[in-house]
Amino acid sequence: MFDGLSAEVLARFQFAFTISFHIIFPAFSIGLASYLAVLNALWLRTRNETYKQLFEYWKKIFAVAFAMGVVSGIVVSYQFGTNWAVFSDKAGPVVGPLMAYEVLSAFFLEAGFLGIMLFGRERVGDRLHMLATAVVAFGTLLSATWILSVNSWMQTPAGYGINDVGQFVPEDWWAIVFNPSFPYRLVHMVLAAYLTTALVVGAVGALHLLRDRFDLPSRKMFSMAMAMAMWMLIVVTPLQILAGDFHGLNTLEHQPAKVMAMEGHYDSHPDGAPLILFGIPNAADKRIDYAVQIPKLSSLILKHDLNAPLAGLETIPDEDEPPVAIVFWSFRVMIAPGFAMLGLGGWALIQRMRGRLYQTQWLHRAALMMGPAGFVAVLAGWITTEVGRQPFTVYGLLRTSDSLSPVAAPAVAASLTAFIIVYFFVFGAGTYYLLRMMNAPVKKSAAKALREEGPIRTAGGPLAAGNRKHLKEAEDAGA
Repeated sequence: MFDGLSAEVLARFQFAFTISFHIIFPAFSIGLASYLAVLNALWLRTRNETYKQLFEYWKKIFAVAFAMGVVSGIVVSYQFGTNWAVFSDKAGPVVGPLMAYEVLSAFFLEAGFLGIMLFGRERVGDRLHMLATAVVAFGTLLSATWILSVNSWMQTPAGYGINDVGQFVPEDWWAIVFNPSFPYRLVHMVLAAYLTTALVVGAVGALHLLRDRFDLPSRKMFSMAMAMAMWMLIVVTPLQILAGDFHGLNTLEHQPAKVMAMEGHYDSHPDGAPLILFGIPNAADKRIDYAVQIPKLSSLILKHDLNAPLAGLETIPDEDEPPVAIVFWSFRVMIAPGFAMLGLGGWALIQRMRGRLYQTQWLHRAALMMGPAGFVAVLAGWITTEVGRQPFTVYGLLRTSDSLSPVAAPAVAASLTAFIIVYFFVFGAGTYYLLRMMNAPVKKSAAKALREEGPIRTAGGPLAAGNRKHLKEAEDAGA
């Protein structure tokens, strides 16, 4: 199946395959842990049983997603020793301690309090249980912080020296951890995790509302998810746009070839570069075929000046260029769900203001369809970041071809084939189980019980009128 491919290509594909499975679970669990903390705090403050029902519902889903993230992450880390031993040897003095800090501080913190969060409410009391839930949420954020610090250092290395045997050695840990791209990547990833979770929770709430719009827990779920998304759009989105602007300028400064590939700029533009919306990258002729573009807008975005010059890929040696087509399209796949999220949030805000958030079935269908959009954006963003760094593992310093273990292509192909088979069975079954859990109702509401069991048999009469009254009261209570 992999005949003719080199060990380097196969090892890169294996790492991409395994980490693509892994990244979707932390992206979900980071946001879901915070969502659980919010639900638990709301229940403690209001004693509204709906919040407790939702907490109990989503904590089981969180437990499965967390477990799948841990298992898939262990597999990813093993590849540093099997396929990328030279990278581990050269970058290990810097990368190794950072990954160890993630395990010692973040993972142990999560694991230590996870059992209390899942099973300890009746044993430790509400306050300590709330503390445990908050610590788990903090642990997921801390875990992301360390991992993003590692990845950001590989993108924008700082605070290192090189010893006599060619290893990167730490000279300034503050500079290593807080390297030039780290703050922007951390903000971008955490916000992406929250949006991903909001979309999933909203999709599940929309699914149950489509089945029964009188179900109070589903109303709360959908309402809170849309509220999360709207507050993200109204409050956080301007901050994210600002951070994205700074991130783009930072990337242009430290990784100009990546930005050139993202923008599709094969040629330099001395008088202002266009923003290429769509096109087909032509690597052979070094151009974008059938380009749809807006003149000078790229210079305005990247340099805040319509006439600012921007260099193109012809200024980069061919051997240092990233794969333009992959980066060009993955960047656009990342951006597209963002506009869809903006539209969904605006639509939900309008319907909430009109008092029709729970009655607009087309909104619920749209929210259901948008459920996976966050994962698509996260994966596309990861591909843009990692493929755009090529052909380096440590940008500008250690090439990917020089990072590979001395392994033969057939050996890598065999392990890759085994990974594909096992992953699709194990994680396919796990994902199917997660979807089954989300498909299950939160709890049968009083309104639903009335409708299923009540004697509504005629259009009139006191019994029918009474049941309609209770249904209307249930609807008003959740609105």
